[in-house]
Amino acid sequence: MSTMFDTLLKLPLFQGLSQEDFTNILERVKLHFIKYKAGELIAKSNTLCTGLIFLLKGEVDVRTTPESQLFTYIETVKTPYLIEPEALFGMNPHFKASYIAKTEANVMMVDKMLVLKELLRYDVFRLNYVNSVSNRAQSIYNRLWKMPASGTTRKVIYFFLIYAEKLEGEKTIIIKMKDLAEILDDTRLNVSRVLNDLQSQGLIELRRKVIYIPEISKLL
Repeated sequence: MSTMFDTLLKLPLFQGLSQEDFTNILERVKLHFIKYKAGELIAKSNTLCTGLIFLLKGEVDVRTTPESQLFTYIETVKTPYLIEPEALFGMNPHFKASYIAKTEANVMMVDKMLVLKELLRYDVFRLNYVNSVSNRAQSIYNRLWKMPASGTTRKVIYFFLIYAEKLEGEKTIIIKMKDLAEILDDTRLNVSRVLNDLQSQGLIELRRKVIYIPEISKLL
C-alpha cells in the first residue's frame, strides 16, 4: 500500500491527495497496469481516448504528423507523464499523437467512466486535472501568438519550438529540406545555411531527411 501510495503521489493528478482519499480510490477504482516492450504502441493518433494513461516508468516517443503529411515531429517524454488528458473530453476525444515505448515502459490506465464517477469527486484530483489541461492550452496559445521576427534563423527555431509539447529534452523532426523551406516560406538555400550553422554550434544534428535536437531548451 505504501509503495503504491508513493507511486501515485508522483503522478500530476494525484499530488495532494490524502492517504484516506487514496485508500478510498483503491477500493472503488480499478487501476489497469500494463507493461510495454521497447517499440510497442501504447496509443495511436486519431483513435478514441477511452481513459487516462499515466506513464509510471520508462521513456516514450510521441510522434505527431499534421494532415499535410509533410513532416513528423517526435519528442521523448519521461515519467511522470500523463498522455493527452485533454483528449478525454470535448468535441473530438481522440489522441492527436501516437505514443510508442522507447524503452521498456510501465503505464497505468483508468477508464473514462471511473474518472467521471469516482476520481472527479475528489476536489484535489479535479483541481489537478483542470490545471493540467489549462496549463497545456495556455502554453500552446502563448507560443502561437509569439510570432517570430523576420529572418530565416528565427523562423527555423520558431518551427522547432511551436510543435514541442515540452520545451526541454530531445526532439526529432522527419522532414525534407524543400518541405521545410515551403512551410517557412523561405528559400531552400537560406534554410540549409541556417541548419548547417545551428549544427556547427552543436545545437542540432542533420541526418538524411532528419533533424535531431539533443536539447531543445538550448534554442530558446
